[in-house]
Amino acid sequence: MSGTALLCLMVFCNTFSIGGFNPLLPEIGRRQGLADWELGLLAGTFGFARMCGAIPSGWLAGRRLAAALGLSPAFLALGLALVATAGPFPVLLAGRFCMGLGHTLGTVSALTAILLDDRGANASVRLNTFEFAGMAGILAAVALVGSLPATWAWNASFAVTASPLLAVVLLLPAMRRHFGHVALDAPAAAAPTATLAVRRAEARPVPPIVVAMFVVGILLALTWSSVSQFLLPLRGTREFGLSRGGLAWLFAVAQVVDLLALLPVGRCADRLGRVVVLGVVTAVMGLGTVAVGLGGLPLFVAGCAAFGFGLAGWMLPLGVIREHTSRARLGWRTGCYRVGVDASVFLGPLVSGLLGARGAAVFVAAVGVLALAAGVALLMRPALLVRPPVLASREP
Repeated sequence: MSGTALLCLMVFCNTFSIGGFNPLLPEIGRRQGLADWELGLLAGTFGFARMCGAIPSGWLAGRRLAAALGLSPAFLALGLALVATAGPFPVLLAGRFCMGLGHTLGTVSALTAILLDDRGANASVRLNTFEFAGMAGILAAVALVGSLPATWAWNASFAVTASPLLAVVLLLPAMRRHFGHVALDAPAAAAPTATLAVRRAEARPVPPIVVAMFVVGILLALTWSSVSQFLLPLRGTREFGLSRGGLAWLFAVAQVVDLLALLPVGRCADRLGRVVVLGVVTAVMGLGTVAVGLGGLPLFVAGCAAFGFGLAGWMLPLGVIREHTSRARLGWRTGCYRVGVDASVFLGPLVSGLLGARGAAVFVAAVGVLALAAGVALLMRPALLVRPPVLASREP
């Protein structure tokens, strides 16, 4: 089995715990007697842990890739065990924190490995194939948790839904063999002229396009976390009277659209340019987010579909960043990017919880407007942001 296939299988199994948690959020609040701000903190702790672990994960992935990949399921299993106890609120927070660390270790390490091969005609497709595997895991988890008996306790449903994590443990020997001798920060054998070009490029300030990709990634993460981890399940339950199965169906709408769009979006990005395609999907995601925040039930459902289409561009900012990042700095810059993204994953549900359900709807709509504006800006002025990809094209 190839390295990319191993990483895709790993992320497929890891993301069951993400897809299984969100539809259960209203039930967790009822059973555990949690206020809205506590629910927001519980959902956001996952992103906070990912934010804290992003740079250490990038550092470790740049030196011991196999070790970083091996630590991921260990932290995930510990977090799953803590959450499944349905214990006091601090225990649940600790569990979500461990799960966030496990996910960021796996994600940053896998992305660092995949981005090393981010050259050629199918670069965006490779990234979106990895994202496809993760979204497929979330969709499968949503379908599974929605099909389990409603009489089951939420923690039992969550434990069963997240159980594919056990398969990752079986993959560890293969990943150790494949990635055990990879040194991502080792000097690459390059021609002297190419090495000089890389050094000169690295000495320059961060290109504007890299800064723009950080901003877009933060907006995408903020919309995703605010909608999926707080507003969608709570608004669907309280305003539209949806059950656990109904919420799972809504999440499935977004995930199915995402899965259908991922590979075509990646192909279009390779043909038309990543920045242009990213502008389209960001604008559509912004529109969908506004609909989820303020629309009635028909717009709410349509917004979920548009939201899913926007998620198909989740990997494109990293692909653009790779074009302007050398091999030696790839793990570090990937980790820094994930800090901004994961900080937004933390802040989205936390701010929503502090504002309450009604205030969160306005907040989410405002974030959607910002995402729409960012997408339009990328479409209107892509040439001003892009510099020639010197690092990606000249460095082996």
